Amino acid sequence: MTDLEIAKGVTLQSISSIAEKFGIDPDTIEMYGKYKAKLPLQSIDVKKAAQSHLILVSAISPTPAGEGKTTMSIGLTEGLNRLGKKTTVVLREPSLGPVFGIKGGATGGGYSQVLPMEDINLHFTGDFAAIEKAHNLLAAVIDNNIQSKTRSLRLDPRTIGWKRVMDMNDRALRDIIVGLGGTTSGIPRESGFDITAASEIMAILCLAEDLGDLKRRLGNIFVGYTFDKEPIYAKDLKAEGAMTALLKDAIKPNLVQTMEGNPAIIHGGPFANIAQGTNSVIATRMGMSHSEYTVTEAGFGFDLGAEKFFDIKCQSAGLKPKAVVLTATIRALKYHGGADLKSLTEPNVEALKKGLPNLEKHLENIGKFNIVPVISINRFVSDTDEEIEVIKDFAASKGVRVALSEVWAKGGEGAEALAQHIIDVVESNTSDFKPLYDWNASVMDKITTIATEIYGAEHVDYTSKAKAHLRKISNLGLDHLPVCIAKTQKSLSDNPKLLGRPKDFIITVREIEIAVGAGFLIPITGDIMRMPGLPATPSSEGIDVNDEGEITGLF
Repeated sequence: MTDLEIAKGVTLQSISSIAEKFGIDPDTIEMYGKYKAKLPLQSIDVKKAAQSHLILVSAISPTPAGEGKTTMSIGLTEGLNRLGKKTTVVLREPSLGPVFGIKGGATGGGYSQVLPMEDINLHFTGDFAAIEKAHNLLAAVIDNNIQSKTRSLRLDPRTIGWKRVMDMNDRALRDIIVGLGGTTSGIPRESGFDITAASEIMAILCLAEDLGDLKRRLGNIFVGYTFDKEPIYAKDLKAEGAMTALLKDAIKPNLVQTMEGNPAIIHGGPFANIAQGTNSVIATRMGMSHSEYTVTEAGFGFDLGAEKFFDIKCQSAGLKPKAVVLTATIRALKYHGGADLKSLTEPNVEALKKGLPNLEKHLENIGKFNIVPVISINRFVSDTDEEIEVIKDFAASKGVRVALSEVWAKGGEGAEALAQHIIDVVESNTSDFKPLYDWNASVMDKITTIATEIYGAEHVDYTSKAKAHLRKISNLGLDHLPVCIAKTQKSLSDNPKLLGRPKDFIITVREIEIAVGAGFLIPITGDIMRMPGLPATPSSEGIDVNDEGEITGLF
């Protein structure tokens, strides 16, 4: 059976009953149809949230299809609830780019899904559209000000880095010229499009504490310089009020449900290879306000989403996770051991063993944050008992807890062993979270710390453009901001071809973007880009609507 067929076999509960189970008065939620709702911000209780146990689900370096962190997060939530622990899963919203591109949907799979999966994977409650509109409003205001003869701030078009965004993989829009068409159509200049998940406004929404903080952060968006070298921010263009108006509903977390009828909050959707890769602070606090345990995930491997979760989100919001689930798959380990992508379903113990150093490095990285890890083997039907034993033996040699998880096939039942490990770790009180670096360190020191400690690089090189950006950051007094490194998810290095656990490599920072509103700097490495393209055979080719109006082919 497909994920969609399995999901359609589930009888959904009313969203009002889910809210009541969650501990929120159903009369206070904002309905979006029968099975989706917005949660009121006043339902957050900071004191109660501080008592909740926050669990992060991460992964080893993934294959192109991903290793199932979302499926694992949902399954773990079901497992914890089955063991009597009131638990909520808090996830990111899917982007249409991957949905129509290479990965398909992002609502879990098999018997470990959040529902209604078609709605969540497509337009959901309109949050991405609101972020897109707010971002493009600022872009329009910028070009309008450049064109103005009476209210111009004398912005130098050559210094403007604010592009437009669209929630679609469209490589043709990466670099464009705007303002063509004559004197009434603007001033011609180079620009382009990023995918909506890469928008600074997405990052801002996910780090904002409340509506007032959202507005303040929007006003702090750095736009560029005047011809007199004075910095211009969104607040100088008086854009933050209207942008906040567009986001007044998008800031509220979305409530849906798991297949086993437990609450699930889905909110925000930054990618982890080009942004911070985690759901909103507001959504996480909402889950923690009403749950004994709160399970969340961070995008791609631990080197990307989890590092940013710890060093940016946790530091910013004062969160202290209690454990990390490190999702590992036999197919990914074989891939990092040199096996061809097309052969990953074939038994290959030797390739598996050669790929174990990747798992080893991610475990070491978790230890740098003083958090206890639990390895979760996300079982696929092609995995053999011999291959599973190799990972268990490796875990035993490292003194690390490990559980075989069969959440796709069995839902919460398949995660009970993992859930018990998490309960044991939390109750042993052995984790004591500490960040990797001090925000007050120099920008270069922060980048070097991540590159050498987490990626395993020998050292860091900077292009002349990146060095110029470092000087600009210093002149603007922004050295104190944390760094959100944009890097390929395919490798621990900035070279996607270096699999496994590469050593003696150099990380090259080619430019550094300034995201004052979000509250971080974005060093960009390798060939990473912020507007992906569709693959040769996009997932969209298999998506359709039948004569009954039902969506088909959506993973």
